[in-house]
Amino acid sequence: MNYVLRRCSAGILLGGLLAYAPVQAQEFRIGFVSTDRIFKEASTAKAAQAKLEQEFSKREKELVDQGTTLKSMADKFEREAPTLAEGQRIARQKQLVDQDRDFQRKRREFQEDLNSRKNEELQQVLERANKVVKQVAESEKYDLVLQEAVYVNPKHDITDKVIKVLNSGGVK
Repeated sequence: MNYVLRRCSAGILLGGLLAYAPVQAQEFRIGFVSTDRIFKEASTAKAAQAKLEQEFSKREKELVDQGTTLKSMADKFEREAPTLAEGQRIARQKQLVDQDRDFQRKRREFQEDLNSRKNEELQQVLERANKVVKQVAESEKYDLVLQEAVYVNPKHDITDKVIKVLNSGGVK
Protein backbone atom coordinates (compact mmCIF):
# COMPACT_ATOMS: atom_id res chain seq x y z
CA MET A 1 0.00 0.00 0.00
CA ASN A 2 2.82 2.40 0.92
CA TYR A 3 4.52 1.59 -2.39
CA VAL A 4 1.32 2.38 -4.36
CA LEU A 5 0.92 5.67 -2.50
CA ARG A 6 4.52 6.69 -3.27
CA ARG A 7 4.09 5.81 -6.96
CA CYS A 8 0.90 7.85 -7.12
CA SER A 9 2.51 10.83 -5.35
CA ALA A 10 5.51 10.70 -7.69
CA GLY A 11 3.19 10.61 -10.71
CA ILE A 12 1.20 13.59 -9.44
CA LEU A 13 4.39 15.52 -8.69
CA LEU A 14 5.86 14.73 -12.13
CA GLY A 15 2.59 15.68 -13.82
CA GLY A 16 2.53 18.96 -11.92
CA LEU A 17 6.12 19.75 -12.94
CA LEU A 18 5.38 18.97 -16.58
CA ALA A 19 2.31 21.18 -16.51
CA TYR A 20 4.41 24.00 -14.98
CA ALA A 21 7.36 23.61 -17.41
CA PRO A 22 5.75 25.34 -20.43
CA VAL A 23 4.87 28.35 -18.26
CA GLN A 24 8.50 28.61 -17.14
CA ALA A 25 9.80 28.26 -20.71
CA GLN A 26 7.66 31.18 -21.87
CA GLU A 27 8.99 33.46 -19.13
CA PHE A 28 12.66 32.71 -19.80
CA ARG A 29 14.00 35.35 -22.23
CA ILE A 30 17.14 34.81 -24.26
CA GLY A 31 18.93 37.45 -26.30
CA PHE A 32 21.89 37.42 -28.65
CA VAL A 33 24.46 40.11 -29.48
CA SER A 34 26.83 39.99 -32.46
CA THR A 35 30.17 41.46 -31.39
CA ASP A 36 31.31 41.41 -35.04
CA ARG A 37 28.45 43.73 -35.99
CA ILE A 38 29.19 45.98 -33.03
CA PHE A 39 32.83 46.27 -34.12
CA LYS A 40 31.71 47.12 -37.67
CA GLU A 41 28.65 49.30 -37.09
CA ALA A 42 28.89 51.07 -33.73
CA SER A 43 30.07 54.66 -33.85
CA THR A 44 32.49 54.00 -30.98
CA ALA A 45 34.16 51.26 -33.01
CA LYS A 46 34.30 53.49 -36.09
CA ALA A 47 35.82 56.29 -33.98
CA ALA A 48 38.42 53.87 -32.61
CA GLN A 49 39.30 52.79 -36.15
CA ALA A 50 39.66 56.41 -37.28
CA LYS A 51 41.84 57.14 -34.25
CA LEU A 52 44.11 54.22 -35.12
CA GLU A 53 44.34 55.26 -38.75
CA GLN A 54 45.33 58.77 -37.74
CA GLU A 55 47.82 57.49 -35.16
CA PHE A 56 49.54 55.07 -37.55
CA SER A 57 49.14 56.70 -40.97
CA LYS A 58 52.47 58.57 -40.85
CA ARG A 59 54.45 55.44 -39.97
CA GLU A 60 52.59 53.43 -42.59
CA LYS A 61 53.37 56.02 -45.27
CA GLU A 62 57.04 56.01 -44.25
CA LEU A 63 57.10 52.21 -44.56
CA VAL A 64 55.45 52.29 -47.97
CA ASP A 65 57.94 54.92 -49.15
CA GLN A 66 60.87 52.93 -47.75
CA GLY A 67 59.60 49.77 -49.46
CA THR A 68 59.24 51.59 -52.78
CA THR A 69 62.74 53.04 -52.49
CA LEU A 70 64.18 49.64 -51.60
CA LYS A 71 62.44 48.01 -54.57
CA SER A 72 63.76 50.62 -57.01
CA MET A 73 67.26 50.23 -55.56
CA ALA A 74 67.03 46.43 -56.00
CA ASP A 75 65.80 46.85 -59.59
CA LYS A 76 68.65 49.26 -60.34
CA PHE A 77 71.16 46.86 -58.79
CA GLU A 78 69.88 43.97 -60.95
CA ARG A 79 70.27 46.08 -64.09
CA GLU A 80 73.76 47.32 -63.19
CA ALA A 81 75.16 44.20 -61.49
CA PRO A 82 76.64 42.65 -64.64
CA THR A 83 78.68 45.80 -65.37
CA LEU A 84 79.90 46.43 -61.80
CA ALA A 85 83.28 45.40 -60.48
CA GLU A 86 83.07 42.45 -58.08
CA GLY A 87 83.91 44.61 -55.03
CA GLN A 88 81.22 47.17 -55.90
CA ARG A 89 78.66 44.47 -56.59
CA ILE A 90 79.31 42.75 -53.24
CA ALA A 91 79.20 46.08 -51.36
CA ARG A 92 75.89 47.14 -52.97
CA GLN A 93 74.41 43.70 -52.44
CA LYS A 94 75.35 43.82 -48.75
CA GLN A 95 73.86 47.33 -48.51
CA LEU A 96 70.59 46.08 -50.05
CA VAL A 97 70.44 43.10 -47.67
CA ASP A 98 71.02 45.39 -44.66
CA GLN A 99 68.36 47.85 -45.83
CA ASP A 100 65.91 45.04 -46.46
CA ARG A 101 66.55 43.60 -42.98
CA ASP A 102 65.97 47.07 -41.47
CA PHE A 103 62.79 47.47 -43.52
CA GLN A 104 61.45 44.06 -42.44
CA ARG A 105 62.20 44.86 -38.78
CA LYS A 106 60.39 48.22 -39.00
CA ARG A 107 57.44 46.60 -40.75
CA ARG A 108 57.21 43.90 -38.08
CA GLU A 109 57.42 46.47 -35.27
CA PHE A 110 54.76 48.57 -36.97
CA GLN A 111 52.43 45.57 -37.25
CA GLU A 112 53.00 44.60 -33.60
CA ASP A 113 52.34 48.17 -32.42
CA LEU A 114 49.24 48.45 -34.59
CA ASN A 115 47.86 45.12 -33.36
CA SER A 116 48.52 46.04 -29.75
CA ARG A 117 46.78 49.41 -30.07
CA LYS A 118 43.91 47.86 -32.04
CA ASN A 119 43.36 45.31 -29.27
CA GLU A 120 43.36 48.11 -26.66
CA GLU A 121 40.81 50.14 -28.59
CA LEU A 122 38.57 47.14 -29.34
CA GLN A 123 38.72 46.12 -25.67
CA GLN A 124 37.38 49.57 -24.71
CA VAL A 125 34.60 49.27 -27.30
CA LEU A 126 33.75 45.79 -26.01
CA GLU A 127 33.64 46.98 -22.39
CA ARG A 128 31.23 49.78 -23.32
CA ALA A 129 29.16 47.36 -25.41
CA ASN A 130 28.96 44.89 -22.52
CA LYS A 131 27.66 47.66 -20.23
CA VAL A 132 24.99 48.47 -22.80
CA VAL A 133 24.11 44.78 -23.21
CA LYS A 134 23.63 44.58 -19.44
CA GLN A 135 21.45 47.74 -19.49
CA VAL A 136 19.27 46.39 -22.30
CA ALA A 137 19.05 42.96 -20.67
CA GLU A 138 17.98 44.44 -17.33
CA SER A 139 15.53 46.96 -18.78
CA GLU A 140 13.89 44.41 -21.08
CA LYS A 141 14.05 41.56 -18.55
CA TYR A 142 16.33 39.15 -20.43
CA ASP A 143 17.47 36.15 -18.42
CA LEU A 144 20.40 35.30 -20.67
CA VAL A 145 22.30 37.14 -23.39
CA LEU A 146 24.78 35.24 -25.57
CA GLN A 147 27.61 36.65 -27.67
CA GLU A 148 28.58 33.50 -29.57
CA ALA A 149 26.23 30.96 -31.10
CA VAL A 150 26.08 28.58 -34.02
CA TYR A 151 22.54 29.65 -34.90
CA VAL A 152 20.29 32.41 -33.61
CA ASN A 153 16.70 33.06 -34.52
CA PRO A 154 16.59 36.74 -35.53
CA LYS A 155 13.80 37.42 -33.02
CA HIS A 156 16.38 36.92 -30.23
CA ASP A 157 19.02 39.23 -31.76
CA ILE A 158 19.29 42.46 -29.73
CA THR A 159 22.37 43.75 -31.56
CA ASP A 160 20.45 46.62 -33.21
CA LYS A 161 19.22 47.82 -29.80
CA VAL A 162 22.74 47.69 -28.37
CA ILE A 163 24.24 49.56 -31.35
CA LYS A 164 21.49 52.19 -31.10
CA VAL A 165 22.25 52.81 -27.41
CA LEU A 166 26.01 52.85 -28.07
CA ASN A 167 25.58 55.34 -30.92
CA SER A 168 23.36 57.59 -28.81
CA GLY A 169 26.01 57.66 -26.06
CA GLY A 170 23.61 56.13 -23.56
CA VAL A 171 26.19 54.09 -21.67
CA LYS A 172 25.72 54.38 -17.91
